[in-house]
Amino acid sequence: MGPSGDTIPANREHEFGEIPGSATGRGIAPITALGGRAPVNLDLSGHKSRGMQERIVGVLLWICGALSLLTTAGIIFVLFQQAFVFFQQIPITDFLFGTTWTALFKTPLYGVLPLVSGTLMITLIAMLVAIPLGLMSAIYLSEYAPNRAREILKPALELLAGIPTIVYGFFAVTFIRPDILVKIFPGIGPFSALSAGVAVGILTIPLVASLSEDSMRAVPRALREGGYALGATKLEVSWQIVVPAAISGIIASFILAMSRAVGETMIVALAAGSKAQLTGNPLEPMQTMTGFIVQAFSGDMVVGTPPYLSLFAVGLLLFFITLALNLISQKVVGRFREAYE
Repeated sequence: MGPSGDTIPANREHEFGEIPGSATGRGIAPITALGGRAPVNLDLSGHKSRGMQERIVGVLLWICGALSLLTTAGIIFVLFQQAFVFFQQIPITDFLFGTTWTALFKTPLYGVLPLVSGTLMITLIAMLVAIPLGLMSAIYLSEYAPNRAREILKPALELLAGIPTIVYGFFAVTFIRPDILVKIFPGIGPFSALSAGVAVGILTIPLVASLSEDSMRAVPRALREGGYALGATKLEVSWQIVVPAAISGIIASFILAMSRAVGETMIVALAAGSKAQLTGNPLEPMQTMTGFIVQAFSGDMVVGTPPYLSLFAVGLLLFFITLALNLISQKVVGRFREAYE
């Protein structure tokens, strides 16, 4: 007999095994219900071995989660420990509010504001590139592109995120600056925040486009059809219905792209230069916090000296900046999240 009480033809008996709840405590689900070609064995018995296996799997999963937390805690501990030693020698107010950074000079000064300003300047330029291009790409992929075009364009766009960042650095130095920016800004030097920011912006376009497109695709089709029923055009539906409905995911993609730009290293190390200066001119060379860390580790550093310890102080400040951006992202997502049935 089949599950519904009907007689099972002889040529289909292999599709059904023992019925769940039988004397053996084992059951085989119908193939047609699961879409597979082979019966799925379900062990419904109460053997002790099953409980032991579940406990072992639970312990292994707990260990994996604990390792992630311990790794994060270890990184934070090292940063705090070394930074604390640094701030015992250099006042924290001089570090946070000083306007001169010469940590690797004979007469070192540890005012981090030039590094922070360089980081924020390049991040701002990157967002001016990534947000419009990424959002427009997401709207096209979500609302305008045929399925065939989407299947080709989205993987091609996401491929940009897989290119090594050092390649973007060479691209900024050998193409973006000499072939594009020099023609627009003749006074631009060989290294500048502008060329580095444009390259970082290109790097973060896939992040904005992919996350925003996923958020817009999650908007129910009924909202779009309601707009079309009222006589709205595709552009009006996209901008006035779909984008507001997906705003939480879109803003989250902006903030995550900003975090990615703040932490970028190789592009700024190659294209932005290594001159830590407090300036608002993007045509000038600048040094970011990550750029200083790369420069310092590429030279000879004496362990325990203030220049060495300053690496951890800069790293700790960078950690707090990215942490704040992530917390803001979660807050924004929770504030503007839309739930659809």
